[in-house]
Amino acid sequence: MKEFQCGTLVPGCEWHVTGDDEAEIVHRAVEHLRNVHGETIIRETMVDNIKKRIGPASEAA
Repeated sequence: MKEFQCGTLVPGCEWHVTGDDEAEIVHRAVEHLRNVHGETIIRETMVDNIKKRIGPASEAA
């Protein structure tokens, strides 16, 4: 299981997503950035930054 924590990209955000598939995690993270943080343009560098921050899921997740 893998996890992305939005707070590693957007300080103060406590949202996180877990899953087995990196592509699904990236997709859900991009949706979150659009809906919650108002990002209208998601550049390749943003996707790369999300991928860099995906790691093993914490026990608490």
